Amino acid sequence: MRNAVMFPGVISPIMIGRASSVAAASAASRSELKVGFLLQRDPQTDEIGPKDLHRVGTAGKIVRYAGSAGGTNHLMVQGEQRFRVIEFLEGWPFLVASVAWIPEATASAETRGAGIEARFMQLKAQAAEAIHLLPNMPEELAEVVQAIEAPGQLADMVANLLDIRNEEKQDLLETFELGERLDKVLAFLAKRVEVLRLSKEIGDKTRKEFGERQREHVLREQMRQIQKELGDEEDTAAETEELKQAIEDAGMPEETLKHARKEFKRLARMGESSGEAAMLRTWLEWMTEIPWVFTGSKDINIQEARAILDADHFGLEKIKRRILEHLAVRKLNPEGKAPILCFVGPPGVGKTSLGQSIARAMDRKFQRVALGGTHDEAEIRGHRRTYIGALPGNVIQAVKRAGTRSGVLMLDEIDKLGAGGFHGDPSSALLEVLDPEQNSKFRDNYLGVDFDLSKMMFIATANVLDTIPGPLRDRMEVIQLPGYTAEEKLEIAKRYLVKRQLEANGLKEAQVSVADPAIESLIQDYTREAGVRNLEREIGSVLRNVAMKFAEGRVDPVTVEAGDLQGILGAKRFENETALRTATPGVATGLAWTPVGGDILFIEANKVPGTGKLILTGQLGDVMKESAQAALTVTKGLVQEAFEKWDVHIHVPAGATPKDGPSAGVAMTLALVSLFTGKPIRPDVAMTGEISLRGLVMPIGGLKEKTLAALRAGIRTVMLPKRNEKDLEDVPAEAKAKLEFVFLENVEDAVKAAIGELPSEEEKNAA
Repeated sequence: MRNAVMFPGVISPIMIGRASSVAAASAASRSELKVGFLLQRDPQTDEIGPKDLHRVGTAGKIVRYAGSAGGTNHLMVQGEQRFRVIEFLEGWPFLVASVAWIPEATASAETRGAGIEARFMQLKAQAAEAIHLLPNMPEELAEVVQAIEAPGQLADMVANLLDIRNEEKQDLLETFELGERLDKVLAFLAKRVEVLRLSKEIGDKTRKEFGERQREHVLREQMRQIQKELGDEEDTAAETEELKQAIEDAGMPEETLKHARKEFKRLARMGESSGEAAMLRTWLEWMTEIPWVFTGSKDINIQEARAILDADHFGLEKIKRRILEHLAVRKLNPEGKAPILCFVGPPGVGKTSLGQSIARAMDRKFQRVALGGTHDEAEIRGHRRTYIGALPGNVIQAVKRAGTRSGVLMLDEIDKLGAGGFHGDPSSALLEVLDPEQNSKFRDNYLGVDFDLSKMMFIATANVLDTIPGPLRDRMEVIQLPGYTAEEKLEIAKRYLVKRQLEANGLKEAQVSVADPAIESLIQDYTREAGVRNLEREIGSVLRNVAMKFAEGRVDPVTVEAGDLQGILGAKRFENETALRTATPGVATGLAWTPVGGDILFIEANKVPGTGKLILTGQLGDVMKESAQAALTVTKGLVQEAFEKWDVHIHVPAGATPKDGPSAGVAMTLALVSLFTGKPIRPDVAMTGEISLRGLVMPIGGLKEKTLAALRAGIRTVMLPKRNEKDLEDVPAEAKAKLEFVFLENVEDAVKAAIGELPSEEEKNAA
């Protein structure tokens, strides 16, 4: 047999064609001779001899024989018993051999061992499962299996059905020991059952998915027919065609265009009602609405830009000069990588409006992104498309609103970015946006493709620099915007604020005018700020009161005078309390810098009998506490007093406000000297400066803001560290004209200027 192994107890159909095989079958069918079935070693061999056959085979009886004229004969053979060839005999037209019969182990269930019985039961169970899993097996076969009583017969029957190689079947035929044969058949059958199980699972899953797809297809087709009846199909097709054309016309880079075309093809294969189709359509619409093509920008006219800046902003000459320098560089080198400008200053000094003026001067679209309180990196880079409701980040959204890649984008309140946490660090995401070397390939998470931001002009605003992370600060050119003087505020109010509030409240200039003294009173008595935001708010309150009169029927023009303010706004909110505060010994007026501009700071000192302790109150920071300790040490060197008999208490009013910094050292020292000498400090003097233990006065920062704060508070003499003299060039000329500056090298200079000469030790002893 070329490709089959005959097993005992099995009926098998066989086709024969070789002359020797036909002769043997013909002779056996006419007599009682048995036919031996042996497996060929090589199925390709046509002329076979004894050496080409295995020596163990199965004897069988031909149950039915059917010859044919074509040379192929069909047999139905029943295998009966194993045999081993002893010797092949000569002289026959077919192979004849003497054989030794191999008996089959037969035993009843009672006499079989437990091991054989266990294997037998397991084989029955696995055979039944295999029959159930096989698609074309008759269920009756399972009943036949259960009815077999002989383990060997069942093993042979299963071996015949196994889909294994002929060599493996021959090995099973040659395994005479029953237990070993059962083990081998069980191993083959277990493997086959596992394959059948997996195949069934895969088939069931495939059929289920196919059924769902078929159902979806039917429903989609029904929906299409309904839409066709309602006339919606044409609209959907038209929208799809418009989207396809928009993709081609968007001007995307080649790689981006390939990606968009691929996604459009996916959309075309989907049903319009599916969630993924809606998400994909939204993404494609974003891709077509973003300005991919750089359309160029208008040539910058420096004279026109200067006129726009002067018309929009009063003062700020140094800042406007720096902006014009920046615009001049952009004019001469349009392809150069422009620096990122960062305007830093108190609220209300015009940082945002400066950005708008720059956009006007460059004839570019202006967009603003508010960064205050942003905690999620996705607000900058966008969410990934897989999330429901995902959108691009604020940067790409602003570019889309601008409709151009060459607009002016203001990143407002960059110092108030939230700290990085579970949702990522937004300040780190901004690094890529603000880096001219990287933002030409900015990748928004939602878009998933590169977008060129290099032509956008970025301007950031902040109140303070301390809270801006170092790497982010390094990418920006900082331009400080200090507060305005009272004269500048007066001009700003007359030129801009009053006109704006007249329009906002429905009034005309012919109906209402605000006298200069009234504006000055608003500046000095009702606002006291570095910028002009609150000033505009108070002007609005005054004009609303006037608007009510006109709404009630008044027709005569109104002029708002300073004396009218108390009746409209109430009592004055700020008074000059410097003279009152410093009229007693132990009180000094210091100057402080805050995020909203400069301010004055009162230092109060008192002594009570005690043991030499230093008590500090007023919510002071660590640096300020150390300044107080240094001030006490320096004072001990200036004043001859038994300090160990006194407890010294230094208090800084406005205790609810945290205070810190070293620049109050001079003021603390003078407050202590005034306390122990009994001499009050001049009421028109304010001071700032850090001190060392040797009594030297060290330089400080925020000089312009502190100087303007002194002027607002009615101070006439400002004492500054000698090493800050060079910084006075930043102070407006009108402020310098109204103030007297005393420059200090050491604490003795401060004492002489603010208190006067201290009595010498001889004078004290004489007294």
